[in-house]
Amino acid sequence: MLLGTYEHSIDAKGRAIMPAKLREDIGESFVITKGLDGCLFAFSKKEWEEFEQKLKSLPLTNKAARDSVRFFLAGAMECEIDKQGRFLISNELRNHAHLDKEIVIVGVITRLEIWNREEWQKYNNRSNSTEDIEQTMSELGI
Repeated sequence: MLLGTYEHSIDAKGRAIMPAKLREDIGESFVITKGLDGCLFAFSKKEWEEFEQKLKSLPLTNKAARDSVRFFLAGAMECEIDKQGRFLISNELRNHAHLDKEIVIVGVITRLEIWNREEWQKYNNRSNSTEDIEQTMSELGI
């Protein structure tokens, strides 16, 4: 299970360190793609295959479905963790999430989210209040 928040940096070549606590669950090889809310998503191979199956099941005749498939697949890349625990993030993906030097890697059970540190802080400052989250959880039956 992928949990926790980790602050790291990206080097000039676009490499970041995968936190040791996350390596076992994400695996030595995983997939990164554009995410929602201005971040990147990283999936273990198993979780990526499940996500791909959901995308495959979307109807080709639905424009919104086609747009969603393109969004997630066009920039997706397979990553491998090197001997120093680093992985490479492509320029396209770094640009999408406005990743420059300081990043935050967040575990959200089935995937990681990779954020620009300032954007993560802004997100946390504007995120829902506990009352809003309580209401949403109630509506979702949690």
